[in-house]
Amino acid sequence: MKKILVAEDEENIRDFVVINLKRSGYDVVDVSNGEDAVSAFMAAPDEFSVVLLDVMMPGLDGFQVCKKIREKSESVGIIMLTARAQEMDKVNGLMIGADDYVTKPFSPSELVARVDAICRRVTMAREKAAGEVQEISNGPFILNFKSRTLTKSGVQIPLTQVEYQLMELFLKNPDTALARADILTAVWGPNYYAGDEKIVDVNVRRLRIKIEYNSSEPHYLTTVWGYGYKWNSQ
Repeated sequence: MKKILVAEDEENIRDFVVINLKRSGYDVVDVSNGEDAVSAFMAAPDEFSVVLLDVMMPGLDGFQVCKKIREKSESVGIIMLTARAQEMDKVNGLMIGADDYVTKPFSPSELVARVDAICRRVTMAREKAAGEVQEISNGPFILNFKSRTLTKSGVQIPLTQVEYQLMELFLKNPDTALARADILTAVWGPNYYAGDEKIVDVNVRRLRIKIEYNSSEPHYLTTVWGYGYKWNSQ
């Protein structure tokens, strides 16, 4: 049974989330504030597949908790829960390491679909890591499938699960223009609930900061305007 950590200060919403996740077969640990969320995760970081974080919590807010959890684990899935629909809130969450976001109010089917998608990604990643050693090399980059690590000129670059999957997709398709919709399907899954391609743009931006010498003038991961992105192997 996959284990989920839910951090939500509003009791009614927290109960709603917990009930629906348990009905879907998940083992759920729930807390009401950011401090308890950090403590619960740090006590057993390898046990959790996904963390759901409300943005507006007393004390440590969801963004702060996300940063702390991401510093501890690059592999756990993180979904932000927010009542605010502003675009910048979504972007901020993704830029600090969240994998996805759900805007309140949300339906049980939307919530479970998002959690299912993240859990599948985490499970596949861990299963692949247990397999034989394989690598993709491209220029100064080496992507190792077993350790799920990326190095550039011998220096390891820490990646989240989403960033790793993006790198894997691009390195397996060098010099090929990939449409945003195709990237969304390949990384987030064919049943991604929202169909929001903005999540692709934000994660590409975050990945560029890590891999490019100058992220504002990318050399490797370039934009195909009005279409998507391309990995340049030269």
